[in-house]
Amino acid sequence: MNNVTMELTQEVNLLESEIWSIAHRVWELSELSLEERESSAIEADYLTQKGFTLSDHGIGGLDYAWIATWSNGSGGPIIGIAAEFDALPGLGNEIASVKTPRKDGNPNGHGCGHNLIGAGAIGAAVALRNYLEKHQINATIKVFGCPAEELISGKNYMAKAGAFDGLDACLHWHPLNKTTAFNVKTPAATTIKIEFFGKTSHSGLAPWLGRSAAHAAEIFTHGINAMREHILPDSRVHYLVEKAGEAPNVVSDYSRVMIGYRGVNAENVRAQAAWIKDIAKGAALATQTREQVTSLSGCYDILPNQAIADKIMFHLNELGASEWSTEEQEFTKQMQKAEGYEQSGMSEVITPDPKGLVIGGASDVGDISYITPTSGLVTSCWPTGFAPHTWAATACNGMSIGKKGLMLATKVLALTSLDLINDREFLANAKNEFKERTGGKPYLSICEAETPPLAAEHVHHVDTHDAVHHL
Repeated sequence: MNNVTMELTQEVNLLESEIWSIAHRVWELSELSLEERESSAIEADYLTQKGFTLSDHGIGGLDYAWIATWSNGSGGPIIGIAAEFDALPGLGNEIASVKTPRKDGNPNGHGCGHNLIGAGAIGAAVALRNYLEKHQINATIKVFGCPAEELISGKNYMAKAGAFDGLDACLHWHPLNKTTAFNVKTPAATTIKIEFFGKTSHSGLAPWLGRSAAHAAEIFTHGINAMREHILPDSRVHYLVEKAGEAPNVVSDYSRVMIGYRGVNAENVRAQAAWIKDIAKGAALATQTREQVTSLSGCYDILPNQAIADKIMFHLNELGASEWSTEEQEFTKQMQKAEGYEQSGMSEVITPDPKGLVIGGASDVGDISYITPTSGLVTSCWPTGFAPHTWAATACNGMSIGKKGLMLATKVLALTSLDLINDREFLANAKNEFKERTGGKPYLSICEAETPPLAAEHVHHVDTHDAVHHL
């Protein structure tokens, strides 16, 4: 470990109690997407106290989005780090080795570890700021407060509004059950709401006077199932009929279907979204109802950047995997036992770089990756066998296990950011790779909506974090 690594990691260590305090406060709050008022404020206020300038509140139509900027001199690289802070419904859990509802009654929980993501991002930014200021190195650091990742792929709306324009590179991270570079290729995806409007009548006395929105939904889903045969093998389409009526003896005048589509890239998603709209139009024509199609979210496929991933792997191997106490290992083995998994505890190794592995889950980090060179990492924050969006992840993300994964990620984010600032050849290689992979094409959002939907109950997550489960 060289002197630079030792000095910058020490800067992170000096912030440990503050970083963990933020992570745990956000864990306790467990605010859902579009409701992250306090969680967002905690992280934004901390950065302000550390000399960052807050701007772009509400960018992309997201109330709790922001950008925190710190600059030293002028003309240096501009490096971004993405933060998240929204929780998930139904995953509230005590810090316990068995599924245990929270004593305070909060049903929500950080089963994806966004409490750790946000704290790690701002911790890395502040440690890097302290180092750059001490050594009078010219650079700009931008931390992006990204709300509603779980619900509507919030980064898409921020990207659409230009939040990530002008960056030289951007980094991100995610808790997981292993430690490696987040160097994968994900699909692009979109979420679409389909509504049908009909006419009520008595189902027995005068059904001919009605026009069934439930039948429209039925025909629509049949069309979607027929569509499956004719999409590419690596594409996915899935739906949920959220509402189809109130009573069987009343002809339904309203139905609602949520559609998720994943394709190899943005162009494929746009083309198939147009097909989905045609199916909805056909279902409405067949039932003499009226359809309404609303684009709720969309995200690009993640574009790998091997140059940055190589540097991330170097620092992971340099620092080594997190070390677990006997108590922590026993705690997680009890979790695995409770769910019938192999009782192997926490991972104690650095997993090899997946090197662009193609996986099935999508992530709104994909939008950033088509705007600027982007890469990230995952660290072990819960036991092997468990995926994100589980009670076990919630429990671990609120205790010492999550803390250790958080601190390792914070150090790697800071070190890799410093490399991007100091090593101009490295940054140039990352940019050249980005240019080659994108072909110089400009970013154009998949999502057709101009502003995010505010009716959270009408939107469902498109498994944006399935991605990391397959690393």
